[in-house]
Amino acid sequence: MSDPVSGAGTSQSEPPSKDLVSRRSETKSNEDLDLKQRMEFCVERIQDPNPELRIEALESMRKEILTSTSSMACVPKPLKFLRPHFGTLKGFYETVPESDFKKDLADVISVLAMTMSAEGKRESLKYRLLGSDGNIGSWGHEYVRNLAGEITEEYMNPQIDHIPFDDLRKLVRVIVAFLLEHNAEPEAVDLSMEAIGIAYSYILGGYVNSTNFRRTCLYLTSAARFLPETDDIAALDIAYCIYNRFEEFANALQIALFLNDDGHIISVFTSCDDLLKKKQICYILARHGKYFKLDDYMCPDSHDRILLCDIINNATLSESYLTLARDVEVMEPKSPEDIYKVHLVDDRAIAGASVDSARQNLAATFVNAFVNAGFGQDKLMTVPADSSNGGSSGNWVFKNKEHGKISAAASLGMILLWDTDIGLAQIDKFIHSNDNYVIAGALLGVGLVNCNVYSHLDPARGILHEYVDNEDSSIRIGAIMGLGIAYAGTQDKQIRKRLTPILNDGQAPLDVIAFTAISLGLIYVGSSNAKVAQSIVDALMVRSESELREPLTQLIALSHGLLYLGLQKEGLKATCDVLEMFNKNIRKYCQITLLSCAYAGTGNILKVQELLSHCAEHLNNGETHQGPAVLGIAMVAMAEELGLEMSIRSLEHLLQYGELNIRRAVPLALGLLCMSNPKVNVVDILSRLSHDTDLEVVMAAIISLGLIGAGTNNARIVVILRDLSSYYYRIASLLFCVQIAQGLVHLGKGLLTLDPYHCDRFLLSPTALAGLVITLHACLDMKAIILGKYHFVLYFLVLAMQPKMLMTLDKNLKPLSVPIRVGQAVDIAGKAGQPKSITGFQTFTTPVLLAAGQRAELATENKIESQDRAREGDEERRRRKEKGEHRQKLEKKKG
Repeated sequence: MSDPVSGAGTSQSEPPSKDLVSRRSETKSNEDLDLKQRMEFCVERIQDPNPELRIEALESMRKEILTSTSSMACVPKPLKFLRPHFGTLKGFYETVPESDFKKDLADVISVLAMTMSAEGKRESLKYRLLGSDGNIGSWGHEYVRNLAGEITEEYMNPQIDHIPFDDLRKLVRVIVAFLLEHNAEPEAVDLSMEAIGIAYSYILGGYVNSTNFRRTCLYLTSAARFLPETDDIAALDIAYCIYNRFEEFANALQIALFLNDDGHIISVFTSCDDLLKKKQICYILARHGKYFKLDDYMCPDSHDRILLCDIINNATLSESYLTLARDVEVMEPKSPEDIYKVHLVDDRAIAGASVDSARQNLAATFVNAFVNAGFGQDKLMTVPADSSNGGSSGNWVFKNKEHGKISAAASLGMILLWDTDIGLAQIDKFIHSNDNYVIAGALLGVGLVNCNVYSHLDPARGILHEYVDNEDSSIRIGAIMGLGIAYAGTQDKQIRKRLTPILNDGQAPLDVIAFTAISLGLIYVGSSNAKVAQSIVDALMVRSESELREPLTQLIALSHGLLYLGLQKEGLKATCDVLEMFNKNIRKYCQITLLSCAYAGTGNILKVQELLSHCAEHLNNGETHQGPAVLGIAMVAMAEELGLEMSIRSLEHLLQYGELNIRRAVPLALGLLCMSNPKVNVVDILSRLSHDTDLEVVMAAIISLGLIGAGTNNARIVVILRDLSSYYYRIASLLFCVQIAQGLVHLGKGLLTLDPYHCDRFLLSPTALAGLVITLHACLDMKAIILGKYHFVLYFLVLAMQPKMLMTLDKNLKPLSVPIRVGQAVDIAGKAGQPKSITGFQTFTTPVLLAAGQRAELATENKIESQDRAREGDEERRRRKEKGEHRQKLEKKKG
């Protein structure tokens, strides 16, 4: 209740009287009138013959404008009142002789032109160039932005006569410096790129400082994806130089790897003097799969060099992976039955599962290998011989038939992945088997164990070399494929000299030549090596008409494309001219494969359109190049999120209107776009396609469901695949694909990923992408390769397998538990202020698993410092104790 006397508690205030409003408006109008009169008086005095009066009037006008334009929410009143006199001031300017007064007047006219000049005349820029060299920032941020816009227009479409280019560039530098100083990094970068060209944007490096260089570089690297060819490289090169200057060596290395520039990588090593930062650099190289040798120049200390080489060679990857597995308590091995969840499947499916026992055993081999990858133990291959249950690795291998033994023996290499010490010892027993298929599988297993892990002892080379020329083609394929997987991306000359003669061997079977070409493509992936390219071209040229129609011949064409993976135009013209001489049955396939590999991960929309145009053709001659074209769309568009979403929409259109061979490739393309990233809309599409009328479309959709859910344990995909196993229980080939997909979804019990991207999806691992592309190309003809006798092609997926873990280490590279925040990544490039880089975060303690699209940041730095200090204190106390004990011993001896 309100007080009737005092009026306290009144909910509504009384409106002001009309007289009060009238007085306020009159006061305001009087102020405006006074300002208007002063501006008009200044205009008259500026034209006065007396120089002193002119200067005084101009200074008065200048102060009024400066005061009003320093912070603008609307057009300042001085500019409004001077609008009728804009033409007068311009006319008077032309009559004034050259002097400092004339330059100051030009400055004022330039500011007035910001709101008064006709559109497109760029008078603000014109009079700025004619004015003084004073601080343009004093006129306000809006004026500087207006100048920046007119400069950009002038560079694109010159209109101002007799404009000195050097003066314009000087003005650009002044504006860039102002924008960087006032937290407008995106505008500074845009001006430097659009006005003077990205090639001259090195001026950015001279004006960035420790407070804004990260935002500047982040915007440069983000914008590079949308720049035309050559300009994108120049933008990244500028970011690399800035990072290197401010000793952000990890970020500089990421750009060097993106550019695939060994010179930049060496420069990062030589510029960095901090051993801890060098260790971080080496971990990035190891994750990228970059084979890199350190020399005395990059690391003079021999002990440090050995330590860094071990990091690059992934010597401790198995140990770190098992540490993570113990931390999340998933060390217990799982059997295929644990994955199939047989008790949840219909009884009729259980009864029908024994129709093709050999294929079921083969599927169980792959499921067991994928699920227990890297754990060193399972329930099929590493079980010791036991008279009570008859279980042992040898028994399981011989439950498979012929080529199935290859995959079974090789699965031991997958289970012992990255553990070369124990793995090679366990595989050795199969190498001395009397069965050629088992020997072939063991040799392939040697390659799997050594995948992405390098040793100065080079065990894979010593074991596999002697079997390359074996009489049995299966053993040769196992050894050659093992070499390709073990030495992927190393560009090893000795292996090239060993394998190249096989391509030119007229007596060698087609499958041996195909896997030799694939292995050479892996070893020299992204290198554009002319000798290897010529050998592969020669091998294709001598193939007969019947051989060119074989699916394996298409793998030879793919191996040629792998040599140019991600290189864009580099060396492509000469190669394309050579391809014109090919037989028409393989020419188009080679051209499409080469194009899609060369522009993989670039996001080049023109190449996507070119590949889509190939998909629009109606083929009558049995050509097969449209399948690789569909995969090529995914390879090119997977670079960034927007292009990825647009390509998914385009692939949906191809499903509706495309030919049958296109529809068979679309599910595989969707799998490549969303590798280990089960997007809801893509899962819906693949789930629908898994009931298609064409069996090959169904098989491709099922395999792709496994690929997009690889290592995620995604519950929805698990249920879909379990239902499919019950639905297709009568069709052995489809049931085999379902079980393979189930194994992939549980890859590494949820600790592994197949995503070729890392470092916040900035870097694309060439070897990882190569392994995925080989597998997907093999899936284009599932019946001939995967369901035939070459099912071990699935093991190429090992090249993309990486733990999806975040582990923090101390300076001695021992695991250190640190609180971190994990949330969905947010793109903060070009955003104002200090936005958060993650959203919806939760706090965990390392080690943790990072799902697709997630990012982590430290929750606190104080705790880490205190732990480090405590550890240093313990170390210091230990040293003091040892010195005291040593001193006591010396005193006893003297006594």
